[in-house]
Amino acid sequence: VEVRLVMSQADDVDRTLLQFDVVDTGCGMSHERAGKLFEAFTQADDSMTRTSGGTGLGLTISRRFAELLGGDVIVVKTEEGIGSVFRATIAACSVDDDGPVDDPADATPVDSPATVATAASSLAGYRILLAEDGPDNQRLIAHILKAAGAEVCVEENGKLAMDAATAAHAQDHPFDVILMDMQMPVMDGYTATRLLRSRGYREPIIALTAHAMPHDRQKCLDAGCNDYTTKPIDRKLLVQTILRHVVTDHVTEDALRTLRQPDSGSA
Repeated sequence: VEVRLVMSQADDVDRTLLQFDVVDTGCGMSHERAGKLFEAFTQADDSMTRTSGGTGLGLTISRRFAELLGGDVIVVKTEEGIGSVFRATIAACSVDDDGPVDDPADATPVDSPATVATAASSLAGYRILLAEDGPDNQRLIAHILKAAGAEVCVEENGKLAMDAATAAHAQDHPFDVILMDMQMPVMDGYTATRLLRSRGYREPIIALTAHAMPHDRQKCLDAGCNDYTTKPIDRKLLVQTILRHVVTDHVTEDALRTLRQPDSGSA
């Protein structure tokens, strides 16, 4: 399969876009398949004997990255047996901007309903441990969390995440929440969560997984996770889920501290 990248500049009504056309000379697909291709877990070849691998998340994640950078990803044309052309656009810097962005995770997204919702649900002051082995997901999720004000520590497998969480707890400065990918190399999220709970770790752990069936959610809860959210990430839902647990946890701790204090009005 040959993939050629063609870059050009295009102007729309309000701004200048950088346009990238990816010409894929592979198997192509039908127009019906193309219309569903950006749905999570959908592939051009979804037969049991398919020759192409993957989970059907690549284009969905690519579109989310492009949207964060003020653009989009679309299928320009496709034909079975011939190939496909995919077009990605991102907002170009103007002469008044600070310059190009080296890392997409450092980009400031164009205001959108999802971005506004994330900003409104502030995570300022919270420390979050993200256990995730995929570099793209690391950047995307960390960007969402940092945009909402959180301090983020990223570890690439369950063993490193468990060690980081244990060390932070021993220093009496635990993470407010752990976002735990359940499928990672070295040590998966299920094992890391079970080991942390067996050692008395009580802070919230939220599972991140591409599996969305009810029994998958129960498997995460049985391992010791407090909650569960699926990939691809819904920005607003992710922040709301985190807030639901960290706010409740902090309120409970504040209440316990108040109960432990002697009554200043007593004799």
